[in-house]
Amino acid sequence: MMDLNTDFSQRVLIHADAVPWVPSPIAGVDRRMLDRIGGEVARATSIVRYAPGSLFPPHTHGGGEEFIVLDGVFQDEHGDYPAGSYVRNPPTSRHQPASKTGCTIFVKLWQFDPDDRTAVNINMRKQALVFAPGRPGVAIVPLFRDRRETVQWEKWEPGAEISLNVPGGAELLVLGGSCKESGNLMNEFSWLRIPVGGRIEAVAGERGAQVWIKTGGLRFVPPSSDGCERK
Repeated sequence: MMDLNTDFSQRVLIHADAVPWVPSPIAGVDRRMLDRIGGEVARATSIVRYAPGSLFPPHTHGGGEEFIVLDGVFQDEHGDYPAGSYVRNPPTSRHQPASKTGCTIFVKLWQFDPDDRTAVNINMRKQALVFAPGRPGVAIVPLFRDRRETVQWEKWEPGAEISLNVPGGAELLVLGGSCKESGNLMNEFSWLRIPVGGRIEAVAGERGAQVWIKTGGLRFVPPSSDGCERK
């Protein structure tokens, strides 16, 4: 059993590139753990690195899986997922993950509505940005929305000021550029978790910022998890 950053009433900021890689039980697959409730089967948020030719055994996602391909090409029996892919494999879905050439993904496990059966596969880099109403300097690509949460990719122009209430909490992952949030510098692959009732106060850096952002989902944090996920 592992408890890592399990106090969801606190803000957590992690610069993932400073976190050591930890081997998984599968040869060639390493993890940078961001938060975790459980052991090898866990409610978890991680960055996972696949060496070329690495392969997981087939498994079922009892609590769902959500991931972004950060570099390389992730694969399973359903197809290839190049860098920029945003994927949701809902509860009861099953696959065998692998990567012939190697890849790195940001992945969240066991964090779905148990009744969710909506599969998503979007290449964020190929979607048309739309300007966000009432948010100067911000353009977005909507990725997913249900009664629990909203997920989108946002592009912040240099110097754009972001001020948002997040009554259901929020998570942000910087995918490019930089920003300062509440005075804290966030570079590529910095991950921020803001608790329920919090607020985002950010200013984009001189090259702007590209940010994956999820709001609302932290209202539904379970006390524990079980199932078949093993990333």
